[in-house]
Amino acid sequence: MSRFKDTSGKDTPPISTASLPDIIFMLLFFFMVTTVMRETELLVKITLPEASEITKLEDKALVDYLYIGPPSNEALGTEPLMQLNDQFAKLDEIDPWVKLNEERRDEKEVPLITRSLKVDKGTYMKIVTDVKQELRKSNALKINYSAAQGR
Repeated sequence: MSRFKDTSGKDTPPISTASLPDIIFMLLFFFMVTTVMRETELLVKITLPEASEITKLEDKALVDYLYIGPPSNEALGTEPLMQLNDQFAKLDEIDPWVKLNEERRDEKEVPLITRSLKVDKGTYMKIVTDVKQELRKSNALKINYSAAQGR
C-alpha cells in the first residue's frame, strides 16, 4: 500500500488567473445583450383597437409615443388623460415635448420622426382631435395610429 502514497512533499500549483479577464468580459457581454431596456411605464389603460390593414413601423428609434386613455389609478377618475413619457400632460405641454424630442436627435432625423398615438379604443375622438391640432401647431405632421392586428 505504501507504493501509492505521495511522499515527495510537493505543494499544489497555484490556480492560473490568466483567463479571468476573458471570463469577466464574456459575462459582461452576455448581460449587455440579454438585458431589456425599460420602456415607458404606462399610467393609462390602453386597449388598442383592432385593424385589418396594418403595417409595422420600420425604425422604432424615430418614434415618439403619446398615450391616451383612462388612468390606471382609479382615484384619478375615469376621464381619458394624455401621457407623455412617464407623466400625465395637458394639451399645452405637447409643443415643448415635441421640441425636446427633436433637439435630442440629429438634424437629419427630425423630418423622419413619427408621433404614434396609442389610444384606448373607448376614448372619444374629441381628445384625439385636440392632440392632433396641437401636433399640427408644433409642425409635427407625421402621425401614426397604433392598432392591434384584427381579422
